[in-house]
Amino acid sequence: MEIELDGRNLSMEELLLVATGVADAIISETAKTGIEAATKTVEGIIERGEVAYGINTGFGALCNTSIDSSKLGDLQANLIRSHACGIGEAMEVVPVRAMMCARANSLCRGNSGIRIEVIQRILDMLNLGLTPVVPRIGSLGASGDLAPLSHVALTIMGEGSVIDQYGEFYDTAQALANNDLKPIQLQAKEGLSLINGTSQILSWLTISHAILSDLLPLADLILSTSIEALSGSIAPSDERIHTARPHPGQALVANRILRALNNSEINQAHADCDKVQDPYSFRCAPQVHGPANEVLQRLGDVITIELNSATDNPLIFPEPNNPGPHEVVSGGNFHGEILALTADAMNAAVHEIASISERRMDTLLDTKRSGLPAFLANESGLESGMMIVQYAAVAAIADLRAHLGPHTTFSLSTSANQEDHVSMGATAAWHLFQSAQRLADILSCEAIIACEGLEHHQEKAGDGVDALYKHVRTLVEPLQGDRSLAGEMADLANDFLNGIGDENIHPYLE
Repeated sequence: MEIELDGRNLSMEELLLVATGVADAIISETAKTGIEAATKTVEGIIERGEVAYGINTGFGALCNTSIDSSKLGDLQANLIRSHACGIGEAMEVVPVRAMMCARANSLCRGNSGIRIEVIQRILDMLNLGLTPVVPRIGSLGASGDLAPLSHVALTIMGEGSVIDQYGEFYDTAQALANNDLKPIQLQAKEGLSLINGTSQILSWLTISHAILSDLLPLADLILSTSIEALSGSIAPSDERIHTARPHPGQALVANRILRALNNSEINQAHADCDKVQDPYSFRCAPQVHGPANEVLQRLGDVITIELNSATDNPLIFPEPNNPGPHEVVSGGNFHGEILALTADAMNAAVHEIASISERRMDTLLDTKRSGLPAFLANESGLESGMMIVQYAAVAAIADLRAHLGPHTTFSLSTSANQEDHVSMGATAAWHLFQSAQRLADILSCEAIIACEGLEHHQEKAGDGVDALYKHVRTLVEPLQGDRSLAGEMADLANDFLNGIGDENIHPYLE
């Protein structure tokens, strides 16, 4: 399978197909004309002896320093070597590959002045399964993800280290030689084009979006299971309520609840009970889960635009009939504020889904509020039942909250005050990536507790809830007495992270 990159039409799904090795990436034939035109523009500026930032000047605070044309290759190589100074643990392979594909697609837009062969080398490495070793920390989310992308660019020059598709580490020069490839000598503008973009931020955001696109609908189905376990009311999902306050997210969640509880014998059995209203974590769930779904939609829109944008600086706008330095325009498309703010918003939304989930767990485990056995134990007192499952969820929320931010409120000036405001978008995106994984842990805790609560009902649950219950029971057996649930909790969380493969559940996740 091949994905064509043209800088304008790459989807999140296609990016992940390349990142996970399911598909190869190729340069679209239609994109090559624009790429070549921008390259000729750069070459013309050099041949005419004109001065343009990023082509024959220094960088950042050194932008007023002109560089002799004989040293422009050295300028680009020095840029990469000096900027490849990330710290911390190495990024995982899939996010690095996503970062490479995002960068290549941006360069294919034809505004960067980089040769086709340089872009092709990124794709060669992707398609051969050669992944640069990239330290995680170093980007400020403005001037692009300079340090991490420099580690990628270093391998194009035949330097640094790579991991092959079998997980073996190699010096890049050896890995290239093993595949009959030679290091590329960068020319004017090319080093800057390779590193001056938001590709690391995009990689984590795209993966996080994919995870959350599975988890948020699942959170609604798990919520529905908790409603059934509590013998909660279906009335808060009445369509009339959400028509009266027509936010699309809360209407979507309410509709999911209604579908999940369709044909519920549990609901019918307590239709005439004396309970008036359920706690907010049940009754107001559409008004809490709904906004998170809207933030996720916004995140997807932002990612899609950014994936198909030129994000380096300066940008090249060729005018073949009117050549000159005016074809090179300095700007700030490398600034990751739009991504950082959206990541911060999504991170907050993830926290809210996790927080309200834990409150439902607490209600179900409290016999005074739920009417169920204390902590859902078979012999409360002698046994602790599900008590510590909630503790684990609370600890996970504490871990999630430590990463909450907002990261965009923290900016430090760099490069002698030339780069005096940064977005911290990479940090925001990394923490969202972590939070998405924690959310799977927390939802697995609620699912286990809610399904155990159903064991104390004689009546059949709603269709969607019953489908989830049966799926959970393939991984987590009912309690017959106290036992360690750690392994089963981890198995269920991984199942949630990988997207539930049970087709009986899918209709209730739409």
